Amino acid sequence: MLDPQGPLSNTVTTLAWVLIALMTAIFLLVCASMWVALYGSDTLRERLGGEKVVRWFGLIIPAGILFLLLAWGTTMVAGMTTLRGDEPRMRVAGNIYWWRVSYLDDAGREVAADANELHIPAGRPVVVEMVSEDVIHSFWVPKLGGKMDMIPGRVNRLKLHADRAGVYGGQCAEFCGGAHSLMGFVVVAHEAADWERWLAGRRAASAAAVPTSVPSTGDVDVQRGRRLFGDAGCAACHRIAGTPAQGLSGPDLTHVGSRLSLGAGILPNTRATLIGWIGDSQSIKPNNRMPSYRSLGADELRALAAYMESLR
Repeated sequence: MLDPQGPLSNTVTTLAWVLIALMTAIFLLVCASMWVALYGSDTLRERLGGEKVVRWFGLIIPAGILFLLLAWGTTMVAGMTTLRGDEPRMRVAGNIYWWRVSYLDDAGREVAADANELHIPAGRPVVVEMVSEDVIHSFWVPKLGGKMDMIPGRVNRLKLHADRAGVYGGQCAEFCGGAHSLMGFVVVAHEAADWERWLAGRRAASAAAVPTSVPSTGDVDVQRGRRLFGDAGCAACHRIAGTPAQGLSGPDLTHVGSRLSLGAGILPNTRATLIGWIGDSQSIKPNNRMPSYRSLGADELRALAAYMESLR
């Protein structure tokens, strides 16, 4: 929050510094009053306890400051949520303990799906619709914007704006269960032209009848992992575009091999972490909804991880 990377987050930071300065001034004023009450002259102590001081410093000035902060905060939030109509639209749904990501067309229809990673263009605001599929979550990317609650049965909207391309971390900011602190998020900001190409590729892959992300190489582990994915029942929960796997209760894995992180932002995405996550996800993130596949052997876990890596 103290290192804003966009105009929206910069507004939040400015408000934070104003509140810190105000808090410091009040603290110093209270300390000075206590000193006068304990060690001041009789005249000063009499004035401090007078009706006029209590009226101004106990009622009128605090009420005025709170009114000004309320007006400023309301205006600031309106700027973060008011839509112009030409912003790219996305939808992020909170789940225990991961994020479902959808890219929307102008009519609000999903054109590409992903999980735990949001890709946006740099240099322009985007609108993110916030929903929840279970309990209350809160979406927060401190360097790019404000914080917004995700409430079941309600759609909230928040704008994000990155000044420059880069990778920005996010976090669920509302306690949602035992592994709440392990519910992270990644926002990747692209240069505008790169983002258009990236989104076009994702739209094509999502619409493809045949998976475009699975290599046609003779990699034995990849082919074995692909069979194991069906045999182990992974398809019941996960979707991979262009394959029979169309489960929706878990993260979409169509492009899992290209993600920067695993487990909703808590692990780097490598062959080793994939193996560890599939084999013992409950130890890494307790009470998440994916069972630990401890019954699989090391070679089977390696094959599944190889297949996941190939999904780009």
